[in-house]
Amino acid sequence: MAQQVSQPRVEMHFDGRSAEVSKIYESILAVARSFGPVDEDPKKTSIHLTNTTAFAGIQTRRDYLILTVKSAHDITSDRISKREQASANRWHLELKLRTHKDVDSELKAWLRDAYLLSS
Repeated sequence: MAQQVSQPRVEMHFDGRSAEVSKIYESILAVARSFGPVDEDPKKTSIHLTNTTAFAGIQTRRDYLILTVKSAHDITSDRISKREQASANRWHLELKLRTHKDVDSELKAWLRDAYLLSS
């Protein structure tokens, strides 16, 4: 008899995490949903936020959250801790968010652009 593997759930990513990590996630989700429909697609090590395709990825840590956003170009900012050019016109940019106040107008604009890329 085959063993059934349980699918990852969004909630499991917040076990053992600070309350602030949940607040950051909820802030990101609220901003993303202000642009239109957003699905949460939990994976083993992250949560993908999708419209037609994934536009953001979230990895939780005990006291902070790592957000990866898609971009059509590189973004020059001290907030970007890691950048990867995935193709000629696609970048994956990583930020560490320590408080829900990090979800500011600059980040909202980056999320909006990422959301539009996934439409």
